Amino acid sequence: MRGLSGSGDELFSFVRLEERVPVDHPLRVIRGLADEVLARLSGSFSALYSATGRPSVPPEMLLRATLLQALYSVRSERMLMEQINYNLLFRWFVGLSMDAAVWHATGFTHNRDRLLQADVARAFLQGLLALPRVKRLLSSEHFSVDGTLIDAWASMKSFVPKDKGDEPPAPPSAGRNAERNFRGETRSNETHASTTDPDARLYRKSSGQPARLCYMGHVLMENRNGLVVDSTLTHATGTAEREATLTMLERRAGNKRITLGADKAYDAAEFIGKLRARKVTPHIAVNGTISKTGKRRKTAIDDRTLRHPGYEISQRCRKRIEEVFGWAKASAGLTKFKVKGIAKTKAVFSFFAAAYNLVRLPKLLNQQPA
Repeated sequence: MRGLSGSGDELFSFVRLEERVPVDHPLRVIRGLADEVLARLSGSFSALYSATGRPSVPPEMLLRATLLQALYSVRSERMLMEQINYNLLFRWFVGLSMDAAVWHATGFTHNRDRLLQADVARAFLQGLLALPRVKRLLSSEHFSVDGTLIDAWASMKSFVPKDKGDEPPAPPSAGRNAERNFRGETRSNETHASTTDPDARLYRKSSGQPARLCYMGHVLMENRNGLVVDSTLTHATGTAEREATLTMLERRAGNKRITLGADKAYDAAEFIGKLRARKVTPHIAVNGTISKTGKRRKTAIDDRTLRHPGYEISQRCRKRIEEVFGWAKASAGLTKFKVKGIAKTKAVFSFFAAAYNLVRLPKLLNQQPA
């Protein structure tokens, strides 16, 4: 009942609420795991409380509510507060009694933003992985990595020249935003920037796809059960995937040799060399692109690696990482960020990675022998 405070009547009300939640409901396991992690992180939450002014929303409740928003794809904080108000299951998960008042959406958002700036999202993910019953589900030798584009909270109309100065915007038409004609205009991240979210970058990941203002999210997955062991978010660039991979590998505990599966975008000689220097065997798909002259691109993966039976296994397993991105976008609603700036978007992405693990864990833990 961590995070619940108040009179004895409120405690009794919460006990009655506990009785209404089915014993075999998946959220019971998820909340139990979340509470174990929050108990370990309680010391780092003390700085988030305000000693003066109005009482802050407890960080434990903020985190549980943020998890609910991802688990049930609630599209806004206002709708989340509405559902917590009348949904007894949501009240129980957050830690509110049946009669407790729900926070105002604006106040919740302000407190949530302070939490996102505190960079506790990655600590929550790592704390979850450190739990003994979760740790034994993880592989310590075989991993996969990939990246995906997630739209920023900014429209293409906000992507304007950096040296535009104080030029007034075009007058809006009746009941609409001002018209914007991009025909004949060359736009790039060197000369243009978004006035709504300056950290967003104009990028497209493959030919035939439209360029859009976005960020690039990266996930490191272990291959035994397909759980996320690390995540990060960067600006969208052509080298971001490889740079983020090296960053996540540097944060990994231990120095034993591992394998790393990835798609052909990671088949670059310099990157492969850095992997081998870190005792990482690159099980990376061969980039055999044929140029316009008919010449096949030279791969950085040697024949010895390609002949190894583990290479084919890694190539099959690494495709499961698409399940992480598919769940985040299709089920959790992370097709577009609702926050601005790379610091907050990075925290949101890490929360969604932790939420994906929490969705998978009840079934995986149930399959484990007692």
